[in-house]
Amino acid sequence: MDLTLMVALVIALALFFDFTNGFHDTANAMATPIATGAIKPKTAVALAAVLNLVGAFLSTEVAKTISGGLIKEGEGGIQITPVMIFAGLMGAVIWNLITWLRGLPSSSSHALFGGLIGAAIVGAGFGSVDYSVLMSKVVLPALIAPCIALFVAYLATKLAYRITRRHDPDSGSKLPRKRGGFRYAQIFSSSLVALAHGTNDAQKTMGVITLVLVAGGLQTSGTGPEFWVVASCAIAIAAGTYAGGWRIIRTMGSGLTEVKPAQGFAAETSTAAAILASSHLGFALSTTQVASGSVIGSGLGRKGAEVRWGTAGKVGAGWLLTLPAAAAMGAVAALIASIGTAGVVAITIIGTLTILGMFLWSRRSPVNHDNAVSDIENAGEVVRIKKRRGKNSGKGKRKSGGNRTSGGKRTSGTSVSAGTSVSSGTSVSAGTPGNNSSTTGTDGSYAGTVQEGSK
Repeated sequence: MDLTLMVALVIALALFFDFTNGFHDTANAMATPIATGAIKPKTAVALAAVLNLVGAFLSTEVAKTISGGLIKEGEGGIQITPVMIFAGLMGAVIWNLITWLRGLPSSSSHALFGGLIGAAIVGAGFGSVDYSVLMSKVVLPALIAPCIALFVAYLATKLAYRITRRHDPDSGSKLPRKRGGFRYAQIFSSSLVALAHGTNDAQKTMGVITLVLVAGGLQTSGTGPEFWVVASCAIAIAAGTYAGGWRIIRTMGSGLTEVKPAQGFAAETSTAAAILASSHLGFALSTTQVASGSVIGSGLGRKGAEVRWGTAGKVGAGWLLTLPAAAAMGAVAALIASIGTAGVVAITIIGTLTILGMFLWSRRSPVNHDNAVSDIENAGEVVRIKKRRGKNSGKGKRKSGGNRTSGGKRTSGTSVSAGTSVSSGTSVSAGTPGNNSSTTGTDGSYAGTVQEGSK
């Protein structure tokens, strides 16, 4: 196949991947502010799109990591061909859409890395991958950054709730403090996350396009992305953010209603700080993983939090599965493409039909909490916040006046309607002798007997 045509196909597919990255990761920035009512969904998505566009122009360090580091190319290395890059991208795009359609927790970034690595190994051997760069710029940041974001979000949430506590720890009296201001602060913090997302995720596509230009002999080895590459990638990710995020955004209200404004603000600022620092250092992070770590950390920072280890394992398994699964798909696509022009045409047709089929399937399936759960919602479910009981519903609470029994004695047990159990936890036994006292309800109806030990 003609080299120029092959390069053009890779660029077109790379921009399509950038588009899917945009709608796949919209919720990373806008999940919590929509859930807390800080900003309207349509406004949130439009704001995220604009800031992704701006963020893409701020740095190119991550792009250089991919174009001149992860896959060896140019002098002194094994040059990966445009055909192999095309195959790797196809594997990444298909995996990205599968996880989006099924609501699986995944990383668009790791799908891209996996697809390229799998195709490079098949096309040029294991020596085509620079494993030192893979470990230092991809694997280690993927392990460390979410943990740092979790810890920072935990501390930030603790601090926010301590500063704005509503009761004096010494006297117990109520303090005239409100936390509503955090809701408006979330507009700023979520905007910062969207900006950070553009500085990191858009650059990955820039790096792929630069890599194929170098591999095709159309750009000098060791140089960074051209301006037209930066601009086209910025527009693609912004368009994807605005056009495709609705499938996930529509479910935000049901999935993240437990996120409080102070908690959301802490999570977003932690996420933005981690991503911006990583972009400056050239670390190709998964923004989904960082945002998920922040959400979990902010949840743990709230009083009465409890970790759901089963859900945490599901989220972690999704993270671990993405890179090898995308690598396998990229490797299969590279095997087919290695046949020649017929192979390239075959994976183009197969990939196009697969993408079209998934799109049509998504249009048939209703968008609800069961089939369109965002990655950040999955992370939010890892932490369970215990509900506080009301003053008169807790176990062992006494009513001030009590109720009179059929024998005229006043009791302090909780009045209940006819039956054998009380929702607040007070146990009831009907007609059991011993240390029991009969009670009547407030409407005069007989309620059985309340055990003395539960008063």
